[in-house]
Amino acid sequence: QVQLVESGGGLVQTGGSLRLSCAASGRTFSRNTMGWFRQAPGKEREFVAAIGWGGGTTYYADSVKGRFTISRVNAKNTMYLQMNGLKPEDTAVYYCAHSSVFTTTPRLYESWGQGTQVTVSS
Repeated sequence: QVQLVESGGGLVQTGGSLRLSCAASGRTFSRNTMGWFRQAPGKEREFVAAIGWGGGTTYYADSVKGRFTISRVNAKNTMYLQMNGLKPEDTAVYYCAHSSVFTTTPRLYESWGQGTQVTVSS
């Protein structure tokens, strides 16, 4: 089991930036896919971005492509999500998650953090 803790959320104005972090502990972190998901009130949890174990493979939801960047530092057991050009529709609780396969499907992620709130004001 991998334990995950997100941080870095907050309130930002439209067009602003935030960097989320996800610190992992427990079972081996570096050999698995890590992903970011988000859930807005009244909506389903949706995929945001994923990164493969080596960091060379990434995939983004169309809604964030070109604005968000996912990265990881395996030596620090940490993953990041740099969010630029934030929009009110990015407002959600953001979760990091861990999977043994490279996927965008939430149910295939085995471990989840508690989430961090991101609020973008218009």
